[in-house]
Amino acid sequence: MKAYLFGWNPAKFKWENLDEDIAKLSTTGKLEDTWSVASHKTIQPGDRAYIVRVGHEPKGIFASGYISSKPFLALRMGRTYYRINIALDILLNPDKQPILGLDILKTGNLATQNWTPQASGISIRPELVDELEGVWQDFLEP
Repeated sequence: MKAYLFGWNPAKFKWENLDEDIAKLSTTGKLEDTWSVASHKTIQPGDRAYIVRVGHEPKGIFASGYISSKPFLALRMGRTYYRINIALDILLNPDKQPILGLDILKTGNLATQNWTPQASGISIRPELVDELEGVWQDFLEP
């Protein structure tokens, strides 16, 4: 399976209804959101998605899901970008809950990946995908 990393910088884009979105996902099991994607030529529905908080501490992965659309062009802030939809399966509030921090992501084999990308929707190195999923699932275990 291919996997992609999407960056969220709260200084640039506010997530006004984050707590409501977490509650909706918890209650209904469904939440879809749209994200810019740099790897628009290779990304496909069904690919894994991880969302990392950048710009402000705490930095790290706080959400995951699956790509639920093919890339499409959309106008945002006066510019045209490729975007995709992500069906989220996990969403945490980084200001209220622990997240998978850079201290863990920058160890061992995972250290070879850039976890604080400038562009959203970059490919995660194929040889790291299974390890990342395992670390993410271990992190989420109670």
